[in-house]
Amino acid sequence: MRESPESLEQRIAGLRSAVRRALAGGDRTAARALRAELRAAEDSWERAVLGGGDPKPVLLPVREQVHHALSLLGVPAAPKLIVAVHDAFFSGELASSRLTSLRRDEERSFRSAPYSRPYYLCAALTADLLAPARGLLVISTWPLPTRIVGPYSPRADFLTSAIRVAEHTLRTGAGGDAVRPLLWRFAANIPGAAGDHPHDADPRRLLTAATAELEVHTGKDTEQRRQAADRARRQLGDVEQLFGARLAAAARAQNGRLP
Repeated sequence: MRESPESLEQRIAGLRSAVRRALAGGDRTAARALRAELRAAEDSWERAVLGGGDPKPVLLPVREQVHHALSLLGVPAAPKLIVAVHDAFFSGELASSRLTSLRRDEERSFRSAPYSRPYYLCAALTADLLAPARGLLVISTWPLPTRIVGPYSPRADFLTSAIRVAEHTLRTGAGGDAVRPLLWRFAANIPGAAGDHPHDADPRRLLTAATAELEVHTGKDTEQRRQAADRARRQLGDVEQLFGARLAAAARAQNGRLP
């Protein structure tokens, strides 16, 4: 029986967490095996979402377009990156202005009918206040640590995004005017990943350089996210774990119960 995209996304999220834990623990053999399993699951997700052959463009709702791009990236992302990834790999037009009210709409929907949808698009949570991180969207089905951002997270998530984009490019053979600038956007900010010109952005070189640097950052970042997630589970209700604590309440919690 073929897995649904939602089921595959949950399995992919679990495998990503397992890869991070293996890297943080220095077990590269396990990390390689888990990454191979992760790639297979991602291939299945792409077939389930995109289908085979050369499908005709389908106009999807904005939330589904954002969901596809975020699922490819696997980490919290800003609207500008979400739009760039969507434009590079998916059909249809997605304008960043259409993402402005998306998180608020999703929160209203959850509050009126909790868990009535397979997933929600929500804000990442800050590791210190567990408040909404401005301008970063996540998927509600991701593990809580993945939906939290700490001091080391921006770089770790940038590298993870680069890896995911490079892997997707290599798997699908995607290319063209939309993909090359996206690869260059990552490669230009990772030592050893860039050539001399945007057309020289090689996904294999990007994958190698980003993976090597991520191994340096992932340990501290993973631990900080785990600790913040433990606090969130103790202190926040279902709505706040998805959409963040209000800033006033978060500040009181930090001054009181939070370590």
